[in-house]
Amino acid sequence: MRRKIPSNSALMAFEAAARHGSFARAADELSLTEGAISRQIGRLEAFLGIPLFERTGNRVRLLPNKERYAAQVRELLDRLDRDSQYLMGQPSDGAGLDIAVIPTFAMRWLIPRLSRFRQEHPNITVHLAERMEPFVLAGSGFDAAIHFEHPAWTGMRTHRLLHEALVPVCHPALAQEEDEGAELLDKLPRLHRRQNPDAWQRYSEETGIALANPAVGARYDLHAMLIEAALAGLGVALVPRLYVEAELAQGRLVAPWPEGRTISKTFCLVLPEPVDLSEGPIQAFAQWILDEAKETTKAASQGPVSVV
Repeated sequence: MRRKIPSNSALMAFEAAARHGSFARAADELSLTEGAISRQIGRLEAFLGIPLFERTGNRVRLLPNKERYAAQVRELLDRLDRDSQYLMGQPSDGAGLDIAVIPTFAMRWLIPRLSRFRQEHPNITVHLAERMEPFVLAGSGFDAAIHFEHPAWTGMRTHRLLHEALVPVCHPALAQEEDEGAELLDKLPRLHRRQNPDAWQRYSEETGIALANPAVGARYDLHAMLIEAALAGLGVALVPRLYVEAELAQGRLVAPWPEGRTISKTFCLVLPEPVDLSEGPIQAFAQWILDEAKETTKAASQGPVSVV
């Protein structure tokens, strides 16, 4: 069945005119005449069989019930532009992968290691996009996701990567108090991740370290923000150890308290379906990241190491 789709020229003219509320400004943006914009929109209105603008003299106004259509057209044109530029940027003899990933995991663990993947597979370009929540991978445009284990991934193929063990860390200057251990932890300002508001309470219950008021303290959206706050000496942050191995090894952060094992999660690689890891771009990436995760786990068992 033939699709009923207006011409790109008409849609571009309509989107620009709707956004500016002016045919003249739309013409300036698209390097056309005002008459050309008017004709393109007239053709679109004839194609749709409905008016889109109210015309009063030299002024035009998008009809209220057409605003949703304008927003949808804008989104489609933006996506087409991005996808076209993405395709234009692909090497003719290479391949690209689109991976959805938790932002702090990408910044603190994955990106510092990607040069090794590029050395092994120079013709595969890895594109990363932030996704904080699980989603339906099939049809999303992503080849894979790196996220926590979650029931939402049921039906998809998951490979366990790393175990997230949370540990309290702070700037060395804050640990130079006379108090030690539990007394010091209760004394220092505590920093919280907004998505885990009860993490300090659970840490207290697990370790037996009494905290007078576990919920008190500044809140941040990302573990990356917590780490920067701890480096700035703003307090003690409860963060995954794998994110701060380099800072701990360099002495920029210290962790004189035990890890919190029961409040941990497991990172996993999510694929839309089972794949043979022997060939293909996504198979190459999957095998590489599984090997990197094994090396990280092995190194962690031998003591702190740098991830660089």
